[in-house]
Amino acid sequence: MTPQSVSTLLRAISQPARVEILLAIGTGEACVCHLETATGQRQAYISQQLMALRSAGIVTSRKEGRNVYYRLKNLSTLDLIHQAVEISGSRENDLPATGPLNLYGECPCPNCEVE
Repeated sequence: MTPQSVSTLLRAISQPARVEILLAIGTGEACVCHLETATGQRQAYISQQLMALRSAGIVTSRKEGRNVYYRLKNLSTLDLIHQAVEISGSRENDLPATGPLNLYGECPCPNCEVE
Protein backbone atom coordinates (compact mmCIF):
# COMPACT_ATOMS: atom_id res chain seq x y z
CA MET A 1 0.00 0.00 0.00
CA THR A 2 1.39 3.37 -1.00
CA PRO A 3 1.12 6.63 0.96
CA GLN A 4 -1.31 7.81 -1.72
CA SER A 5 -3.61 4.81 -1.25
CA VAL A 6 -3.56 5.26 2.54
CA SER A 7 -4.47 8.92 2.09
CA THR A 8 -7.30 7.97 -0.29
CA LEU A 9 -8.69 5.49 2.22
CA LEU A 10 -8.55 7.95 5.11
CA ARG A 11 -10.13 10.69 3.01
CA ALA A 12 -12.95 8.34 1.98
CA ILE A 13 -13.89 7.54 5.57
CA SER A 14 -13.25 11.03 6.94
CA GLN A 15 -16.89 12.13 6.99
CA PRO A 16 -18.82 11.30 10.18
CA ALA A 17 -21.80 9.97 8.20
CA ARG A 18 -19.57 7.47 6.42
CA VAL A 19 -18.08 6.26 9.69
CA GLU A 20 -21.60 5.83 11.05
CA ILE A 21 -22.61 3.85 7.95
CA LEU A 22 -19.52 1.63 8.17
CA LEU A 23 -20.20 0.92 11.84
CA ALA A 24 -23.86 0.17 11.08
CA ILE A 25 -22.86 -2.32 8.38
CA GLY A 26 -20.24 -3.77 10.73
CA THR A 27 -19.44 -7.43 10.22
CA GLY A 28 -22.69 -8.12 8.37
CA GLU A 29 -24.44 -6.53 5.46
CA ALA A 30 -27.18 -3.95 5.16
CA CYS A 31 -29.48 -2.51 2.54
CA VAL A 32 -30.12 1.22 2.31
CA CYS A 33 -33.41 0.90 4.20
CA HIS A 34 -31.53 -0.76 7.08
CA LEU A 35 -29.08 2.13 7.07
CA GLU A 36 -31.92 4.67 6.97
CA THR A 37 -33.39 3.13 10.10
CA ALA A 38 -30.03 2.80 11.85
CA THR A 39 -28.72 6.30 11.09
CA GLY A 40 -31.87 8.40 10.75
CA GLN A 41 -30.58 9.79 7.45
CA ARG A 42 -32.51 10.01 4.17
CA GLN A 43 -32.13 7.35 1.48
CA ALA A 44 -30.62 9.74 -1.07
CA TYR A 45 -27.95 10.92 1.37
CA ILE A 46 -27.03 7.37 2.40
CA SER A 47 -26.86 6.26 -1.24
CA GLN A 48 -24.53 9.15 -2.01
CA GLN A 49 -22.22 8.18 0.87
CA LEU A 50 -22.31 4.51 -0.15
CA MET A 51 -21.37 5.46 -3.70
CA ALA A 52 -18.26 7.25 -2.38
CA LEU A 53 -17.39 4.28 -0.15
CA ARG A 54 -17.86 1.85 -3.02
CA SER A 55 -15.77 4.01 -5.38
CA ALA A 56 -12.98 3.99 -2.78
CA GLY A 57 -13.16 0.18 -2.59
CA ILE A 58 -14.27 0.16 1.04
CA VAL A 59 -17.66 -1.47 0.57
CA THR A 60 -18.95 -3.95 -1.94
CA SER A 61 -22.53 -4.73 -2.88
CA ARG A 62 -24.80 -7.47 -4.12
CA LYS A 63 -28.26 -7.19 -5.57
CA GLU A 64 -31.13 -9.37 -4.44
CA GLY A 65 -34.41 -8.59 -6.15
CA ARG A 66 -34.96 -4.86 -5.82
CA ASN A 67 -32.63 -4.47 -2.83
CA VAL A 68 -28.90 -3.87 -2.86
CA TYR A 69 -26.96 -5.13 0.15
CA TYR A 70 -23.66 -3.55 1.19
CA ARG A 71 -20.84 -5.07 3.21
CA LEU A 72 -17.32 -4.09 4.09
CA LYS A 73 -14.74 -5.32 1.61
CA ASN A 74 -12.19 -5.65 4.42
CA LEU A 75 -13.26 -5.99 8.06
CA SER A 76 -9.99 -4.38 9.11
CA THR A 77 -11.68 -1.08 8.28
CA LEU A 78 -13.60 -1.49 11.54
CA ASP A 79 -10.31 -1.98 13.38
CA LEU A 80 -9.00 1.23 11.81
CA ILE A 81 -12.05 3.15 13.06
CA HIS A 82 -11.69 1.72 16.56
CA GLN A 83 -7.97 2.55 16.61
CA ALA A 84 -8.79 6.10 15.53
CA VAL A 85 -11.15 6.37 18.50
CA GLU A 86 -8.34 5.30 20.81
CA ILE A 87 -5.79 7.64 19.22
CA SER A 88 -8.18 10.60 19.39
CA GLY A 89 -8.72 10.07 23.10
CA SER A 90 -12.44 9.43 22.64
CA ARG A 91 -14.29 6.64 24.34
CA GLU A 92 -15.38 3.55 22.46
CA ASN A 93 -18.94 3.86 23.75
CA ASP A 94 -19.23 7.32 22.13
CA LEU A 95 -19.53 5.53 18.77
CA PRO A 96 -22.75 4.03 17.44
CA ALA A 97 -23.00 0.27 17.89
CA THR A 98 -21.30 -1.90 15.30
CA GLY A 99 -23.55 -4.12 13.14
CA PRO A 100 -24.62 -6.59 11.91
CA LEU A 101 -27.96 -4.84 12.15
CA ASN A 102 -30.96 -6.54 13.65
CA LEU A 103 -33.90 -4.40 12.60
CA TYR A 104 -36.65 -6.99 12.25
CA GLY A 105 -39.98 -5.21 12.43
CA GLU A 106 -38.39 -1.74 12.14
CA CYS A 107 -37.13 -1.84 8.54
CA PRO A 108 -39.50 -2.11 5.56
CA CYS A 109 -37.34 -4.40 3.39
CA PRO A 110 -38.50 -7.94 2.61
CA ASN A 111 -35.79 -9.47 4.81
CA CYS A 112 -37.12 -7.59 7.84
CA GLU A 113 -40.85 -8.09 7.46
CA VAL A 114 -42.40 -9.56 10.57
CA GLU A 115 -44.26 -12.73 9.73
